[in-house]
Amino acid sequence: MAGGAAVEIEGLRVRRGRTEVFGGIDLTIPRGRITGLLGPSGCGKTTLLRAIVGVQRVDGGTVTVLGQPAGARPLRHRVAYGTQGGAVYGDLTVRQNLGYLGAVLGAPKGDVDRVLDEVGLRDQAGQRVDSLSGGQATRVSLGMALVGSPDLIVLDEPTVGLDPVLRVELWDLFRGLSERGATLIVSSHVMDEALRCDRLLLMRSGRIIADTTPTALLQDTGAEDPDAAFLALIRRDSRDAEARRPTTRRARREAGA
Repeated sequence: MAGGAAVEIEGLRVRRGRTEVFGGIDLTIPRGRITGLLGPSGCGKTTLLRAIVGVQRVDGGTVTVLGQPAGARPLRHRVAYGTQGGAVYGDLTVRQNLGYLGAVLGAPKGDVDRVLDEVGLRDQAGQRVDSLSGGQATRVSLGMALVGSPDLIVLDEPTVGLDPVLRVELWDLFRGLSERGATLIVSSHVMDEALRCDRLLLMRSGRIIADTTPTALLQDTGAEDPDAAFLALIRRDSRDAEARRPTTRRARREAGA
């Protein structure tokens, strides 16, 4: 793909019933980086991630992932998707969950042990998932996404509801995966996590209102923290929308004249 892109999106349109979720998103996500997809709940983050992994019905446009159409068969072993709910079996042990997925994917022998070490669950390998703490269960879900060493890892709010210590530990893991060559797309509505990303996509109401970096975000808005920066972008976006509105009304009047 051009420029070493992991994902290229052109003119993506998605509707849910009569509601337009995306009216034509264009986007390029580079390889080997951590791209943060940030924005308030309900802004379209999960829908965009689902489109990237190929499980979202789209109404127009193209989504190309690692050189293939999103959801194509060759991507099944190269793209991992960690959902908010966590696709694990509570009545199986941690090792059994990872081993089952490894067998489905045809992962190398010993891959389960590698993942157990990466997510820090070696001591809990024999425990049933439904007996684990919330933080440990989240680690299992993340581990499922790491089986088979995928090239692209898509994580939908993996740190939601976790304590600050565990959040830091997981972001350290994300950084390690990126440094080993994996591409990560991580969604969140916790703005301070923006500073841990290489690239930022800030969403509002189904639109990308900023495609930037942590440093550029703070410099562009003059804010001291990501929360204030995002609020500044929302205010700017609202002003721009208001400025466009009279022109639209005038154009309609002229069209009807």
